[in-house]
Amino acid sequence: MRADGIFIAVEVDDTVAGDAELALKLSDACPVDIFAQADGGVSIVEQNLDECVLCGLCLAAVPEGAVSIVKLYDNDAVLTSA
Repeated sequence: MRADGIFIAVEVDDTVAGDAELALKLSDACPVDIFAQADGGVSIVEQNLDECVLCGLCLAAVPEGAVSIVKLYDNDAVLTSA
């Protein structure tokens, strides 16, 4: 699953997008409410995408490769969990 803002895109790996526990971790971690819990797992709140401050809290809260932050303004540079 991917959602694009003007400056930032967020990708959630399809293999974990339906995980309710992961959705809770992401929604709790993000200070600007980019992630929310939905019936089907993770939901991306598209109107909040460009509020991302690149803090990395979402990346630290989930397994490696589950979430990627794409800086659309920087030749699509990707931040991923390590």
